Amino acid sequence: MEPESALRSPRTPTLEAYADTIVPGEKRWPGDAAIAGAADGGGAVAAGAIQLLEWDATGLTEGLDDLADLLNRHARTYADGRGLALDTALPPFVALDFGHRTALVAELTAPGHPEKEFWVLLALFSNMAYDSAAHMHTADAIAQGHPGLAAMGVVPPGPDRLWRFDQHSYGRRLARVHPDTTPSGSPA
Repeated sequence: MEPESALRSPRTPTLEAYADTIVPGEKRWPGDAAIAGAADGGGAVAAGAIQLLEWDATGLTEGLDDLADLLNRHARTYADGRGLALDTALPPFVALDFGHRTALVAELTAPGHPEKEFWVLLALFSNMAYDSAAHMHTADAIAQGHPGLAAMGVVPPGPDRLWRFDQHSYGRRLARVHPDTTPSGSPA
């Protein structure tokens, strides 16, 4: 997202700031307000958290505006309760620094919070975008330099887009094939 478009609608930067709180990354440009810059490399946002949340397969798409609004109301209440002055040019959650974002997310996801399910769900999707690129074909994600898959060392597929592993993960075969197994792998 370009710097100018980041503030047109509060939804995207607010959700980006939440995803960045869950899996932090580096700022995309010097004045990037949504990304706190709390970690080197790409985090959840660079991994496609917003694309995953906006994918209709998640079932969340229609409620994202409401979740962003609710998160901003919580951020305003949080800031007021601590005497924090927020930049009014930014959505309230985006205006919080990383430490305060983290503290608010900890409150929202704590056992007993009445909205915990919403915030844990957003956190899970943020992790999912980073850990598995669930919104993309894995081969495409690797080819595009997906930060989460790269950090985990996921190797690219062969030229035919299939993965083959010459070595077993434990360095040895774990079990022999049972003598009653058919050539298709089914039991006899």
